[in-house]
Amino acid sequence: MIAVIALALFAFLIGDLFQSGTFSSTSKDVGSINGKDISFEDFRLKVSEVEKSGQGITATAAANRVWEQEVSVALLSSEFDKLGLRVGEKHIIEILKADQNIGQNPMFLNAAGMFDLAKFKEYFKANPAQAEFLKQREKDAELNAKYQIYSSLIQAASYTTKAEGKLKYKMEADKANFSYVGALFSSIKDSEVKVTDAEILEYMKKNEKRYKAEESRSVEYVLIEDKPSAADVAEVKTRVNALLSGSVVYNQATAKNDTLAGFKTAANVVEFVNSNSDIPYDSTYVAKKDLPAVDADRLFNLAPGEVYGPYVFGDYYCISKSLGKKLGVNAKASHILISYEGAQVPNQREKRTKEEAKIKAEEVLAQVNANPDSFMMLAFQYSDDSSAQQGGDLGYFGPNQMVKPFNDFVFNSAIGKIGLVETNFGFHIIKVTDKQDGIRLATVAQKLEASESTSDEIFAKATKFEMEAADKDFNKLAKEMKLAVVPAVSVKAMDEAFGALGNQRNIIRWAFEDGTKVGSVKRFEVANIGNVIATVKNIDDSGFAPIDQVRPFIETKLKNAKKAELLKAKMSGSSLEAIAKATGSKVEQAVNVTLDNPVLNGGVGQEPRVVGNAFALAANKISAPIEGNTGVYVVKTTSIVKAPAVKDVAPYVAKVKAQSAGDVNRVLPALKDIADIKDNRKLFNY
Repeated sequence: MIAVIALALFAFLIGDLFQSGTFSSTSKDVGSINGKDISFEDFRLKVSEVEKSGQGITATAAANRVWEQEVSVALLSSEFDKLGLRVGEKHIIEILKADQNIGQNPMFLNAAGMFDLAKFKEYFKANPAQAEFLKQREKDAELNAKYQIYSSLIQAASYTTKAEGKLKYKMEADKANFSYVGALFSSIKDSEVKVTDAEILEYMKKNEKRYKAEESRSVEYVLIEDKPSAADVAEVKTRVNALLSGSVVYNQATAKNDTLAGFKTAANVVEFVNSNSDIPYDSTYVAKKDLPAVDADRLFNLAPGEVYGPYVFGDYYCISKSLGKKLGVNAKASHILISYEGAQVPNQREKRTKEEAKIKAEEVLAQVNANPDSFMMLAFQYSDDSSAQQGGDLGYFGPNQMVKPFNDFVFNSAIGKIGLVETNFGFHIIKVTDKQDGIRLATVAQKLEASESTSDEIFAKATKFEMEAADKDFNKLAKEMKLAVVPAVSVKAMDEAFGALGNQRNIIRWAFEDGTKVGSVKRFEVANIGNVIATVKNIDDSGFAPIDQVRPFIETKLKNAKKAELLKAKMSGSSLEAIAKATGSKVEQAVNVTLDNPVLNGGVGQEPRVVGNAFALAANKISAPIEGNTGVYVVKTTSIVKAPAVKDVAPYVAKVKAQSAGDVNRVLPALKDIADIKDNRKLFNY
């Protein structure tokens, strides 16, 4: 047996060495962009820096962020090099100055409070250690400076001509009047036309750029929750109930029975709670809104010394005793903040001195006192605080959550009181809008959790399912064991979220391991949830989005195309009336329709192809069937009303120009579409 175990361990270690890359020929690059490799070591250091940034970001999320940065920088830098973009010291300094830590740093300011380049350079000359940090910042600043030039070039290259403005005017002002017959797609049941997966895939291949996607896995799973059994719940309930009244316990030291006080009669309630509860005693007063919703009324109205329970709150079985109420434990207030230069406010609406701010605050206070109902509008108009968007409303807060002068005014004033208070943020016009009373409860809470024997049963059941699922049909086995199979979750290699289970990176990582194939099964113990037994249902490395994700859109499109052929076959006749009779529809009229707003009446919606054909058609001629957005149409144009010529098309040029204002934001996605990007991150255990 020892020899077998030793051999197994040796095999495991050898396999691990090969898989970990110690003896493998796996690439040392985390990926490449247009043939330029990204070193894993450099990438790892950048990921580590993001992880240490204090944002609470996971290793996978950090890797995803750094990867996007690497791709963006590589693609844009290549474009900058092609254009021969160069930036000088002056431009780089302007970028650095935009950072408040540099541009507003007192060490770099002169007597007039302006940025002093000489002081800036002298500091880094005298501090070599900091100079290394500056070098990296300068690299980033250089890149940002080049991007500013690049963006300006793109925006300058986006030119709108007078001809485009004239066309825009004609599209808005020219009007078409026509008759039409529409055979709607909805007149044919979806069940009468079928679309196969092969047809959907073929459509995606024809529109490759639109549906291009990373490889994915579809993973089904069953969840065996780690939760208490009915017997476990009954045991906790019995135990909590027993705490209500006194009990008799044998005292080995005295060889006599001791009578212990129950919760109802305990002399020291705090000690009783701390001795018998899974949650320590909390002396704070609680507002009614913060109590368990189902039992809030009963708990809040308890008389001092009265006991309520047992009741269930989340994962706990509880009994509570009232220790009395207190008025005004929470307060609600609104404020208008008038700040000034030097105050701790990031977004001042206008620059003002402290004296000017005080005068302004007193003016606003006078307006509020004259008309208290104007408070909300005055907050919108004048407040320097982000709460201005809510009319100054700060919601409910407890004692000492606000700075002391603000806190003292609110909690020492009656509802409706208005006043002026100064803090480090500026001058506040405050209105106390509400207060909440609170109750102090002593609560014994015992957790409802699986006992050791229940946990053993859960583990045994999960292990059995995992072992048998390796050789049996996953769904049939689940049915036999009365377990629900959760529908397949589609994941990509660098995803973290796994359906309703949230962040389960270990499951996703397993799904993409080399040894994992369709039908592979593995059990995972998920903290606070239970045992997840997962199986890979499908591996999609086609380079396209999963069919089940795109089906709702593509299937409708392909079904409509098939319906269009069926409807076109019916649309025969020498007049609109004959065509209407053949299709079971009627002749409709379209009056004063424009190309800019190609909407047909009767709730049909926009039909640009139909309206475009009507404009192009000679008067009284019947069109061929036109496949539109909602059906197949035949039109007969009555008249085209041309708009009068205009001398000044500048307003229409401006409209067209506004539509291209965001063109610079389309550059990076376009560069990614045509780039050769290889992503090896999944090989590095992120």
